[in-house]
Amino acid sequence: MESIRRQNPQAALMSLEAAASSARGGFACLFSTADEYETALIAERRAQGRYIKSRSYWPFALFLGCALVVAGTALLFA
Repeated sequence: MESIRRQNPQAALMSLEAAASSARGGFACLFSTADEYETALIAERRAQGRYIKSRSYWPFALFLGCALVVAGTALLFA
């Protein structure tokens, strides 16, 4: 604090205003609404390849397994 007292009061005030402006800039948000944020987030995730639909054979395997169980049960009680 002692160095501020030795400076010109106008220079100290300008330095303080610059520091306050810099501090406020750290809290600024890039998006004005939540919708803009969500849109940017989804676009970034698509660019990373997170929403690519991978081929999964689990639904087919589960259907086939259930069909075999039903067929086996039908043959058992026939």
